[in-house]
Amino acid sequence: MDAGQGGSQESLNVLRAKYHDYCSAQVADLLVYMSPDEIYLLAHRAHREDGRKGDVSYAEMVRVATEWLAKRVALPPFEVWVEDYRAHPEQYEEYFMGLWRDELDARSEASD
Repeated sequence: MDAGQGGSQESLNVLRAKYHDYCSAQVADLLVYMSPDEIYLLAHRAHREDGRKGDVSYAEMVRVATEWLAKRVALPPFEVWVEDYRAHPEQYEEYFMGLWRDELDARSEASD
């Protein structure tokens, strides 16, 4: 499936950026439901399993919890998401955090 063709006027780069933004929002929504204790225990367990010693910073705890959730959340593949997004874009607007614009800006700056 060529996700860059069809009814949407948005480029493939815009669609990919919006897809990443949507996925990030889904994981972030779940992250807020984890208690601080759950995040702490999860991060420390991962820290030990990686063979690392010492304290785990708060940023590391959040990163580990985010990665753990991202591996477990059932998100649609890009091609499936694009098809549904094109059919019902209004249903996705509330999930965008604006990160897709930042991603496009970063890509644009990198190509300059």
